[in-house]
Amino acid sequence: MKSYKVVEFGKPLQRIEEPTPTPTGGEVLVRVTAAGVCHSDVHLWEGYFDMGGGNKVSTQKTMNPPRTMGHEIVGVVAAVGPDARGAKVGQKAVVYPWIGCGKCWHCKGGIEHLCPTPRALGVNNDGGYADHVLVPDAKYLYAYGELPDSLACLYACSGITAFGAVKKAVGQDGGKPILVIGAGGVGLMGVKFAKAVLGREPIVADIDPAKRKLALENGACAAFDPREPDARKKVQELTGGTGVGAAIDFVGAESSAQFGIKALGRGGRLIIVGLFGGTFTLPLPMFAFTGCQIVGSVTGSPAEMKEMMDLVVAGKVTPVPILERKLDDADAALQDLRKGLIMGRAVLVP
Repeated sequence: MKSYKVVEFGKPLQRIEEPTPTPTGGEVLVRVTAAGVCHSDVHLWEGYFDMGGGNKVSTQKTMNPPRTMGHEIVGVVAAVGPDARGAKVGQKAVVYPWIGCGKCWHCKGGIEHLCPTPRALGVNNDGGYADHVLVPDAKYLYAYGELPDSLACLYACSGITAFGAVKKAVGQDGGKPILVIGAGGVGLMGVKFAKAVLGREPIVADIDPAKRKLALENGACAAFDPREPDARKKVQELTGGTGVGAAIDFVGAESSAQFGIKALGRGGRLIIVGLFGGTFTLPLPMFAFTGCQIVGSVTGSPAEMKEMMDLVVAGKVTPVPILERKLDDADAALQDLRKGLIMGRAVLVP
């Protein structure tokens, strides 16, 4: 089996040849046909997340290198363990990667993406930057109809992350467009799901003119640079002077979160998704004065994955732009993403 692993944080991924694993128990071996390169992979490769104020959280214990990254996986079942149920050799599937311990309160409650001791593929366990991946159970496999493999894989992270975030805006938008901050790969998915779930095109804020253009081409009703002096005024004009009911921050930086909270109308909700890093402050009385809320959103549950894939397979979500790269170019694709050179989503194929 060929894989590209993080052997040392911040250093080029290394090609590793090793025996293809044999599934045991209820495990399923999937031959990978496409794997997305996600921006969170950049942070995992760097070896830390920026917590602001010079503080960093190491991913050493989480990843325990050498580790094969890649949590957006689609492929074909190549082999099944003797106790596997619900999968057969030759079956095509998207792999849900946010796998929990299976025993804790979160897992038993159906929200195993919040498990405190996860077994996430591409993070805690080896993932899809490889020609095969071992999946703990067939229940993590989802049908994807006639979608191209390079598109289907993206729904395992950027799709379910955007879908889960947009669902947190339901009931908060007041019939107005929501604000999507950041039009990178996940942000573009947010644009698509805003239309599919809420029935309205969102406003987009991004500092990159090329990404603003891409957002408009993919369904945004308006796009502007949040650094512009009149950016907040534009939000007010687009919402009839009341501000947005929900702002989804797919960047997760101090500046983006500050812009999002200032764009909210009374009772609005800021949903933070991105992992750029940093901190921001807000006077505590403002929560009471405005009724605003700040919530975090991380991927989505297996049930939400099913709900999302039903929407996608039914053709209710239009595709995002995709740039295919060969698996052997895994490190180069990761570095291009780190430098902001990818418009849309990069996907590794055999």
